[in-house]
Order: sequence, then C-alpha cells, then structure tokens
Amino acid sequence: MKAVILAGGFGTRISEESHLKPKPMIEIGEKPILWHIMKELSCYKINDFIICAGYKQHVIKEWFADYFLHTSDITFDFTRENRTVVHNKNTEPWKVTVVDTGLNTQTGGRIKRVKAYTGNEPFLVTYGDAVGDINISELIEYHKKHGKIGTMSIYNFGQTKGIVDVGRNGNICAFREKSDFDGDLINIGYMIFQPEIFNYIKDDNTVLEKESLTKLVEEGELAGYNHKGFWQCMDTMREKQKLEKLWAKGTAPWKLWEN
Repeated sequence: MKAVILAGGFGTRISEESHLKPKPMIEIGEKPILWHIMKELSCYKINDFIICAGYKQHVIKEWFADYFLHTSDITFDFTRENRTVVHNKNTEPWKVTVVDTGLNTQTGGRIKRVKAYTGNEPFLVTYGDAVGDINISELIEYHKKHGKIGTMSIYNFGQTKGIVDVGRNGNICAFREKSDFDGDLINIGYMIFQPEIFNYIKDDNTVLEKESLTKLVEEGELAGYNHKGFWQCMDTMREKQKLEKLWAKGTAPWKLWEN
C-alpha cells in the first residue's frame, strides 16, 4: 500500500521555525518529523511514499536528494578531482515521490493532484505533522472488513486538567480527575481510501475534511477506526518540545522500529 503524506501547509502556528522550512521538516531528535512518520509506516511494510508538498517544497526535495549526507559518513576528497566517497551507507527501503501540489491548494486538492501516482488501489493518507503508535495492520484489516470508501482514524484527545461536573441547576456537583470518556473524538489522519475518493474531490479548493468527508458521511461511506494508544500533533513549539523530551528520554511511543 502507498502512503500519501500531506506536507504542503504554511505551519503558521509554529512560525518560530516554519518561516525557514515546511512544518514537516521541523526536527525531532535531529530528524524531520516527516522522517519519523515514514519510519513508523515502514514498520508495516509501507515503503512507497507520495509527499504532497507546497510551501518551501524545495526543502523537502533537497533533503531527500542529500539523504546520504544526512545519514552516512562522507569523505570529500579534494585531492582527487573532488571525489566524494559515501561510507557505511545508511538508507531506507523507500521510494519517495515529492509532488509540488501548489502553495495555496487545500487538502483535498492536494490529494487530487497526486492521483497519477496512487494507482488503482487503496492508499493511506496522513498528515505530515503528527506521530503515533497506530497499528497500521489492524487499521488496514478494519478497512477491508467494512468495505466502505474511507476509513478515518479517530482519537479521544481528552482533557489535560481535572474536571468539574456541573448539574442542570448550575451547581457544581463534583471535582474529579479526567477520564478516557472526557473530551471529543478527533480526526488524527491515518486514513485509508479506495480510489473512488477522487470522485468526491472537485478541485484545488476542496477541503478534504469538509466537503469530501462530509459527503462520505452523508452516504454512509466513512468508517471510524478508534485509536487508543499514543498520538501527538506538532502545531506549536510547546508540542514540539513535548515530542523532543520523549525522544531524548528514549520513551517515544512512535519509535516502533526499535521493537
């Protein structure tokens, strides 16, 4: 199965770094979060990636073009016609297609623009700014079982503070700790679509999460896969620092390739 990764947005909420690079190229543990997502998916034998680039798309292309420089020891021999020698080549079993899907294209439009690369088969779509320990094998089996056009991973992000229960009369009933039942279920990406999804995307202005998914819901063609493990987006510097701390401590739940 191929994976389409949405990596073209401006990342305005983490502008401290995104003014220099696309948000998916902001680093966690000296590697772009995009790399972490791909490593995670690669654990499930998903090694064919289509990157929907846009804002500063050249940064993504140049990083992959120089992958050996980032991961291997290099000798630059200026005494022998500027020869470059790559030692102990550290690479991945990946095929990476980086597509310039436009600067202002919406999420649905970006997916539409890579149609020529996805083939006539189901494919995975996720966002280029979040990591998790989603069981992709289980997700794929769930998608196959229900037979709908789309499956969207959902997650209870919950509350981060204690809860105050209030009665109908406005009186406070109790103080308590948060539970798994507090908070709303949210879309965390890790979606799987049949090729028919392209029929639900009109043009560059189509927002996947609004027009396309709403239409699927109306037709009963979108299922939800409930993820109960770890998931974290990187919208702000505070969230980036949270991920950095987990990585530095060696407790990053998304680092499935170590298991």
